Amino acid sequence: MAIIITDECINCGACEPECPNTAIYEGADDWRYKDGTKLKGKVILPDGTEVDSDEAQTPISDEIYYIVPGKCTECKGFHDEPQCAAVCPVDCCIPDDNHVETEETLLNRQAFLHNE
Repeated sequence: MAIIITDECINCGACEPECPNTAIYEGADDWRYKDGTKLKGKVILPDGTEVDSDEAQTPISDEIYYIVPGKCTECKGFHDEPQCAAVCPVDCCIPDDNHVETEETLLNRQAFLHNE
């Protein structure tokens, strides 16, 4: 499952540089599929959606840091645990019950994002 950042976030930014997929963004910042990945140009996402990886996407939150579910792998393929949760001083990086995924799905996403 993906990780979410709750509204208890204090906007310290400790989580953002820890994400190996660049799936964490500051509130109100646009995000792109290409950020921190090897994706380039038009790509077909694992769910069949075609997107331009260079195109700016709408922020998920305007107020606090947020995690893009389609880029989050819970650090599978990189670390033993989600690094955002490991460094968060207020424990607001928690599993997202709305995006429950298997380890296989997360590893496949990691391979897709990094062309492995």
